[in-house]
Amino acid sequence: MTSDEVRSVPRRPLPLDYSKPNLARMKDVLLGGHDHYEVDRRAVVDLLAVAPDAAAMAKEFRAWANRVVRFLADARGIDQFLDLGSGLPTAENTHQAAQRYNPDALVVYVDHDPVVQAHGLALLEDHLVHVSGADLADPASTLADPVVAEHIELDRPVAVILNSVLHHIEDLGKARAIVRAYVDAIAPGSYVLITHDYTPGEGSRGALARKLDDLMAGTGHRTVHRGRDEIESLFDGLEILEPGVVHLHEWWPEGPRLAPLTEMNHLSLGGVGIKP
Repeated sequence: MTSDEVRSVPRRPLPLDYSKPNLARMKDVLLGGHDHYEVDRRAVVDLLAVAPDAAAMAKEFRAWANRVVRFLADARGIDQFLDLGSGLPTAENTHQAAQRYNPDALVVYVDHDPVVQAHGLALLEDHLVHVSGADLADPASTLADPVVAEHIELDRPVAVILNSVLHHIEDLGKARAIVRAYVDAIAPGSYVLITHDYTPGEGSRGALARKLDDLMAGTGHRTVHRGRDEIESLFDGLEILEPGVVHLHEWWPEGPRLAPLTEMNHLSLGGVGIKP
């Protein structure tokens, strides 16, 4: 889809349900935020009982994305970012990381969660930061969304961020198709950032990955830890930048590591691809 083909698609806002844990609010709990409810805190308590280092890992995902955003804004000259499934605003958001190196960098946050939309519009919206309520799992409608269409120029390089979202799409074929649709729509020289929950298969780490998948299924937000080959297949049509698809702490770390690595650090992979 080119920018000339983008059209407005009406969307119906999702209903709010405060009786069930909400994925964005659960992540807010893990990141030390304040925009969540008791049902979300209870779900996180259950998560921490299985994976005590989950809060630290949530911060690893955010820190990884910010390292890549800074690299793209500074070294690669990217000045527009499409953050898909962005979650609730917290410390060091995408626009802050990008604008530290390029004050004119524009960011569009996309999340169809109504709680995220409300907080994003209240806290983030300005002439260089915009919030869309599109559903990232429907690329055509997302790219046709009025907010995205008005501010993201698809005929020049853009960074598309899919941080900690694709492992919530159970069908691998669908996840691949979603990424490929965005790749097909963006200009050459664009980047796609992906992190994904990973399972090494057998052993204690594989068992932990299965426990986490079972636990998340009980919250109504299914998660699928996938193998390396499956995760790398999401980069179809892209050239993967060095150091490749690796554990998050291995992707251009900033100085010596101060916190010890845990089992959770080995249950996620991240990578960056460029469209040739």
